Amino acid sequence: MSASQTRLRIAILGTRGIPARYGGFETFAEQLSVRLVQRGFDVTVYAESDGPPPPDAVYRGVRVRYRRRPRWGAASVIAYDCACLWDARRGYDLVYMLGYGAAWACWWPRLWGTPVWINVDGLEWARSKWSAPARLYLRAMEWVATRTATRLIADAEAIARRFRQRYPRGAPCTTIAYGADVVDPATVDPAPLAAWGLTPGQYALVVARPEPENHVLEIVEGYLQHPGGGPLVVVGDVSGATAYQRRLLGLRSDRVRFIGAVYEPATLTALRAHAAVYLHGHSVGGTNPSLLESMACGSLVIAHDNPFNREVAGEGAEYFDAAPALARALASLRHEAPDRLQQRRRWLQGVARRRYDWDRIAQAYVHHIHRQLGHANAVQ
Repeated sequence: MSASQTRLRIAILGTRGIPARYGGFETFAEQLSVRLVQRGFDVTVYAESDGPPPPDAVYRGVRVRYRRRPRWGAASVIAYDCACLWDARRGYDLVYMLGYGAAWACWWPRLWGTPVWINVDGLEWARSKWSAPARLYLRAMEWVATRTATRLIADAEAIARRFRQRYPRGAPCTTIAYGADVVDPATVDPAPLAAWGLTPGQYALVVARPEPENHVLEIVEGYLQHPGGGPLVVVGDVSGATAYQRRLLGLRSDRVRFIGAVYEPATLTALRAHAAVYLHGHSVGGTNPSLLESMACGSLVIAHDNPFNREVAGEGAEYFDAAPALARALASLRHEAPDRLQQRRRWLQGVARRRYDWDRIAQAYVHHIHRQLGHANAVQ
């Protein structure tokens, strides 16, 4: 390999690690890192450990480097991110931090001359799970991120536009979407549904953390206002740990089933591919992975009406802003002709295929990395 084809060293921080077993950032880190390695990059993904960090591992060509995450409540995530940033302060050509909770510490790699990108995700400070001091801190970190990052990355243009307008003197903000793998529902084995006694095409689905900004309560109430259909299946950890969760559990019945968190990819794909309709309530994120993955599985979609969801699903989805509107949307879909419903499914799946293909997204990252580092002739 010639000097002009030196393997660029990329570090991805801000996740629990790979292979993905938890959430959207983990899936993103796995999908992107593996594809960057295939395109000739040397990629490290940082991963958390409960005790002393084990030796580095290799997953599908990606180095997995462990750092200890302390158990300090909400502050443990920030402490873990800081530990990763300190470890990654040198030795890489680019550091990519997912999330801005530790934005102030992103100066450390910059001091060693390493560019730092920050993925701003959604409006993290607007999430109800945070206390007032935590929200204030995160709101401040949003501003700090625009000063410490070399470049900001948003997965939705609505988020990028907000950063450009609100912080015109901050770091440039580029939109690169999240991705999803398109699957043919007819080829997806429905066997996992038997664990909950579900019949393909005879249930509605929600996949969401039980938080007010995800509008799970409004979805349940709207579904109960609609008289027809099979059960509503809610995937998420609704354990009764918060007052909001207890309100949800108070609506549990044969028509509303809380089946807990599901992380196994094949099971989630089966739930999505065989649902009659997917109900999506997220309102403070950018491009939400669960919405994309349901579209990629050929689901019908009714989504909360906000700029992020409309940017992703467009005219192929129905929208709601409250429980009665959701009930009306369900009734509308119920009375649509089968061929029209199939057109909706194909349209949404086509959007996922054209705009949210992982290989296309990885290539967009390759382009911007080379522009950042001035390696137009580096191996791709």
